[in-house]
Amino acid sequence: MAALSLESVMRSTDPLSLPQKMRVVLSLSIPTILAMISEIIMQYIDSSMVGSLGAGASASIGLVASSTWLIGNLIMACAYGFSVQIAQATGAGDHSLAGKLFRQAILSCLLFSLFLQIICSSISSYLPEWLGGSEEILANARAYFRIYALFIPVRQIYNLFLSSLQCTGNMKTPSLVGVLCCLSDVIFNFFLIFPTRTVSLSGTMITVPGAGLGVAGAALGTACSYAFSFLILAYAAGIRSPILRLTDKASWAVESSVLKKALSISIPMGLEHSALTIAQIVSTRIVAPLGTIPLAANSFGITAEAFCYMPGYGIGSAATTLVGQAVGAKRKDLAKSFAWLSTALGIVLMTMSGILMYVLCPYVFAFLTPVQEVRDLGVQVLRIELLAEPLFAASIVATGALRGAGDTLVPGILNLISMWGVRITLASILVKRMGLPGVWTAMSIELQVRGILFLIRLARGRWLAKHFD
Repeated sequence: MAALSLESVMRSTDPLSLPQKMRVVLSLSIPTILAMISEIIMQYIDSSMVGSLGAGASASIGLVASSTWLIGNLIMACAYGFSVQIAQATGAGDHSLAGKLFRQAILSCLLFSLFLQIICSSISSYLPEWLGGSEEILANARAYFRIYALFIPVRQIYNLFLSSLQCTGNMKTPSLVGVLCCLSDVIFNFFLIFPTRTVSLSGTMITVPGAGLGVAGAALGTACSYAFSFLILAYAAGIRSPILRLTDKASWAVESSVLKKALSISIPMGLEHSALTIAQIVSTRIVAPLGTIPLAANSFGITAEAFCYMPGYGIGSAATTLVGQAVGAKRKDLAKSFAWLSTALGIVLMTMSGILMYVLCPYVFAFLTPVQEVRDLGVQVLRIELLAEPLFAASIVATGALRGAGDTLVPGILNLISMWGVRITLASILVKRMGLPGVWTAMSIELQVRGILFLIRLARGRWLAKHFD
C-alpha cells in the first residue's frame, strides 16, 4: 500500500476489519521481507567467497563482526531518532514538518557519523588484539575494520535515507535499493577479493581481472556497494519523494525541540545496542580461545541463522512505520492492532523459516565453507539456537512496534537484563563444559526469555501512555 493510501487509512473514520488490517501489514512487510531474504542470499555468497580463502580469513572477519555490529546499531539508532518523528509527522498529514525533519536529520547524522569515523579509525590497529585474536588472523582483521571505519558516514546517510523513506510508507523503493546493494556487493567482491585468474566458460578460457585483496577486498567491496546504493537513495528521497524531497525551499536549521526528541529515542536505543553488542564482543572473547575452527563455525552460524531472523526485522521495520503513523494520526486502536498483527506475522514466518533451516543447514554450511570441521560444528550449534526462533521473532517485531511509538527506554532495559543476566552468565559457565555448543545453548535460552519479556511489555500497553493518556 502506497504512502498516500496508508495516510487515508490512518484518517478514515470507518473501522477496519481484521483482514483489511492484515492487508495493510502485509503490503508494507512483504517488500522489506523480500529485500531481507535477497540480502541473506547475497551474504551467503559473500561469506562463501571469503570462506574459500580458508578458515583463517573467515575467523578474521568474525573476530571484528561484533564491533561492526556495534557501529551499525549506533548509526541505526541515530537515524531512527529522526525517522520515527518523520513517521509521526506523516501520519498527522504534516508533510512540511516531515521535510524539515529530514533536513535536520541529514546534518545531525552526518556530524555523528564523522565523530564515529574518527574514533574507529584511531583504534583499528589495536581492536583485533584487544578482542583476543590469534596472531595468524590479526593483520586481516585490522585491514577489514580499518576500511569499515573509513566508510561509516556513507553507511550512516544510507541508513537514514532508507529508514526515512520507509517511515513515509514507501517500502518498495528501499527494498529494491537493498536488493541492488546486495547484488553490487557480490559483484565488487568478485573482482576485489580474488586475483586475476583464468576460468573456463563453455570450454572457452577467459581471463577474469581481480585485485587479489582477500579479506580487505571483502570490506572494500561492501563499502563500494553502500556508496553506489546511497546515490540511488539520495535521488529517491532527495528528489523523487513528495514528502522528503530536498528541492523544495525549507530551513536546514536544527531545532532544539527536534534534537531533544531525537535524543530521547536514539540515546536509549544507542545505549541498549552498545550494551548488547559489548555483550556480543564478550561472547566473542569467550569463543576466541576455543581456536580457529570454533571461531569460524561461530561466525558462519551467525551468518546462516540470519536467513531465519531477517524476515522478522523486515516486519519490524513495517511495524515501526505503521505504529508511528498511527500515533501521529492519534489512532490508538490502530497502533495496538498493527503492533499485535505484525508480531503475530513475525512469529509465524520465523517459525517456518526456523523449521526450514533446521532441515537445510547442512547444505547451507556446505555452501559457505569447504572445511568439514567447520561445517559439522556449525550445523550442531545452529540447530540448538533454532528452537528459539518463535520467541526471538516476538522480541524483534515488538521492538519495531514499540520504536514507532518512541518507546525505546524500557525495551532497552529488557534487552540488557536478558543479554547480560542470562546469555553472558550462562555462556561463561557452559563453555567450560560444552565448548561452542554451550555458548549457543545459552543464546537459545536467552532469546526465549527475551521474547517472553517483550510480549509482556506489549500486552501491558504502557508504551502508548505518553501519547494517549
